[in-house]
Amino acid sequence: MWDSEAESGRDVYGNGVLPTAKPGVRTDGFEQRGQSWYVATDIPSDLLVQIGDISFHLHKYPLLSRSGKMNRVIYESPRETEANRINLDDLPGGPEAFELAAKFCYGIAVDLSAANISGLRCAAEYLEMTEDLEEGNLIFKTEAFLSYVVLSSWRDSILVLKNSEKLSPWAENLQIVRRCSESIAWKACANPKGIRWQYTGKQHRSSVSSPKWNELKDSSPSRGSPVPPDWWFEDVSILRIDHFVRVVTAIKVKGMRHELVGAAIVHYATKWLPGFARDSPLDDGSNSTFSSDSGGGGAGPLSSSWKGGLHMIVAGAKDDSAPAAVQAKDQRMIVESLISIVPPQKDSVSCSFLLRLLRMANMLKVAPALVTELEKRVGMQFEQATLADLLIPAYNKSETMYDVDLVQRLLEHFLVQEQSEGCSPGRQSFSDTKMYDGAARGANPNAKIRVARLVDGYLTEVSRDRNLSLTKFQVLAEALPESARSCDDGLYRAIDSYLKAHPTLTEHERKRLCRVMDCQKLSIDACMHAAQNERLPLRVVVQVLFSEQVKISNAIAGSSLKEGGGESHYQPLIPNRKTLLEGTPQSFQEGWAAAKKDINTLKFELDSVKAKYLELQNDMETLQKQFDKLTKPKQASPWTAGWKKLSKLAKAHEHSDGGQHLPAADVPRKTAPRRWRNSIS
Repeated sequence: MWDSEAESGRDVYGNGVLPTAKPGVRTDGFEQRGQSWYVATDIPSDLLVQIGDISFHLHKYPLLSRSGKMNRVIYESPRETEANRINLDDLPGGPEAFELAAKFCYGIAVDLSAANISGLRCAAEYLEMTEDLEEGNLIFKTEAFLSYVVLSSWRDSILVLKNSEKLSPWAENLQIVRRCSESIAWKACANPKGIRWQYTGKQHRSSVSSPKWNELKDSSPSRGSPVPPDWWFEDVSILRIDHFVRVVTAIKVKGMRHELVGAAIVHYATKWLPGFARDSPLDDGSNSTFSSDSGGGGAGPLSSSWKGGLHMIVAGAKDDSAPAAVQAKDQRMIVESLISIVPPQKDSVSCSFLLRLLRMANMLKVAPALVTELEKRVGMQFEQATLADLLIPAYNKSETMYDVDLVQRLLEHFLVQEQSEGCSPGRQSFSDTKMYDGAARGANPNAKIRVARLVDGYLTEVSRDRNLSLTKFQVLAEALPESARSCDDGLYRAIDSYLKAHPTLTEHERKRLCRVMDCQKLSIDACMHAAQNERLPLRVVVQVLFSEQVKISNAIAGSSLKEGGGESHYQPLIPNRKTLLEGTPQSFQEGWAAAKKDINTLKFELDSVKAKYLELQNDMETLQKQFDKLTKPKQASPWTAGWKKLSKLAKAHEHSDGGQHLPAADVPRKTAPRRWRNSIS
């Protein structure tokens, strides 16, 4: 995208090649034999420089004329044998940088590039190749190349910053890291509309010069493809975490939108931390691979339709930048650094990302202060969390499967944030944008409702853990205010699940558990299930039945009032335990008082109820036996035979009276006993 060292340094350094000086020793160059370097000259060498396993057979005069350190080491050596052999294992840049510095001392042309400039600049500083010894020394020339060539190029700034990782603390002290970070930040924040993106497409090769930055600013936007906002993510993500933090910090200072900064952090974490899914807010699901080819590679996130890519250029410089297996110590450093640079504005990163970062922080035992700060950050947007993100294992504890205390702290941070918003409605808490400020004030009730559903689902999931104590369950269930739950069906489901997983709870513990639930907020289906639930205490079942009766009665009363034209005088049932009696008719008040009396009686006489239950079982068996006897066919008894004999004697007596006829009024008296006897028989 921006100018490369080959084009920018053409006028000053001859295509990036340092001009030759008058050599003290005529030579045709350096030649390597195994692990040793020799100067191609007839003059025998009088100085041996050892750097690791590599040895350089050189001459003293060319080095003494340009290096202050070599002057001091050679002339201050006590013995001549030590002066002829020098060990420079601590030289920054290693043998590669010293080879270039030695060639410069011999007057051999040195080809400068983004790959070797950082090491050569640090080596020149180490060897003290200053202007005091000779004008136009190596420090001056490398510093000029950095300032005028590297810092004006996006590609070169990235490569130099990447190569500076092995040069600490020299690169930091020489301000190479700071200057490259600011250069990258300035270019990332610049308006990319006028950039000719065809220079950075897949057809680009390292032999083709990139356009200069000054030329790109004046280019026509119509000449290139639309530029995605995340074009710089992949290039920046190849940097080490400390350099990435420097770049992101500089980008934030330049005024980059916090959503883009957060998306860049998510992209970096997804690339370097195992276990992170590709769910960046700006991710379209495509996974970019950092190619080692000079002109190939995949596009980063959000750029599946864009065929160009700056990271294609950077990828061609080095093939070891792809993330490998990162050790736990390095992972902890990455997590701690990412926590420190997450933008403070709400919605800059997703709550899911923050919770996964919190999971890794607990697993890697990150500093407690950073964990606390991250927990507060999650509490700011806790209503956006999902149940899967909240199921964080308890890494530091062995009592429970999931970290319930962590969720309790997150909920407390959420409630504190909601309370602070309610106390200062005119203050913008998270963002300076007008879009969020208009929606933040009215989103609190809905946020609490979503959090209540989330907590109920979490309680249902963790209640299956047999090691979860009743106190933790109760504290988490009661943390939210009553107004957060319009329906307690989710809470009832969690309570029922807890009772299933803990069958050894005493009657007192069951009552204590059910106190967190308001029976008046249960739906009809939940009430029907609770009325038949044998795991619930009897007192709770009575409350559920009475609450259902009150709802049905009020519904009937409301419908009758609507039909009679008295809709304006009807007041629905108030879902509050204290105001229940005020919102019901007098007859239901009496019923409620009687129910309370019965509940109090049952509270102190549960043992007697059990005994009565056994007695009722015995009585039922006795009644069953009696019923079986009654259903058997009846047999003629002596009592029936006696009655039949008496009826015959009565008839015989009537005939013996001589056929006298009685008045009509007496007839019923004779027939009535007969009918009575027939009914008896």
